Amino acid sequence: MLERPRRIGMIVPSSNTCLEPMTYRMLRGRTDVTVHATRIPVTRISLDADSDRQFDIGAMRRAADLLATAGVDVIAWNGTSGSWLGPDHDRGIVAGITATTGIPATTSTLAYLDAFETFHVTTLGLLTPYTDDVNARIVACYAAEGIDITDHRGLGLSDNESFARIEPGRLLAPSTELAAARPDALAYLCTNMYGAPIVADVESATGIAVVDSVAVTLWRCLRLVGAAGLSQRWGRLLTSSD
Repeated sequence: MLERPRRIGMIVPSSNTCLEPMTYRMLRGRTDVTVHATRIPVTRISLDADSDRQFDIGAMRRAADLLATAGVDVIAWNGTSGSWLGPDHDRGIVAGITATTGIPATTSTLAYLDAFETFHVTTLGLLTPYTDDVNARIVACYAAEGIDITDHRGLGLSDNESFARIEPGRLLAPSTELAAARPDALAYLCTNMYGAPIVADVESATGIAVVDSVAVTLWRCLRLVGAAGLSQRWGRLLTSSD
């Protein structure tokens, strides 16, 4: 019997239309891994109880149970909610998924923190589609993890579906502004925002590494299943699985 590819399971926000096509694009031509997704209801990003409830650990565990039936080798919550709810919220999600399924797990926020530790990133320029109050909460949460956000920009949106309709070119000017502070890296923080297509251009123009949410989540999953990293076009830091 032929050895099967490693299987990556992803829990996707229901209104997200970016991360799946971008993930498949990043893996184009590869036969060593496959990606399998299920969804939980997420439509709005805000700092209120109704928004927070979208990211309930129980919903994550139920979604993980479905992915486990596909025999996946790792499960990722492919959303950045832990960046404003706090990484401990995501650590609870990971612990709950693994306790329920026995499968290793990660999240987009924890993937960022793993990448920052791996590549010695301590200063960060932050670009999101979110409102200023959400960005301020992210700044505080990252500071508690030892990451200094030197400057940040938010595009003022809260409807999750709308994030994927932001033209990638709209991110170029704020990226240049954020690079002026010379942080260790820039982060395009949202798995429903098309930052990945301009990563290589921004890195070339600024000389600063760029880490996109879709790319870093996939990078972490590849590491967890022992697969090769990504092409340099998706971020020069994410080319290795070691």
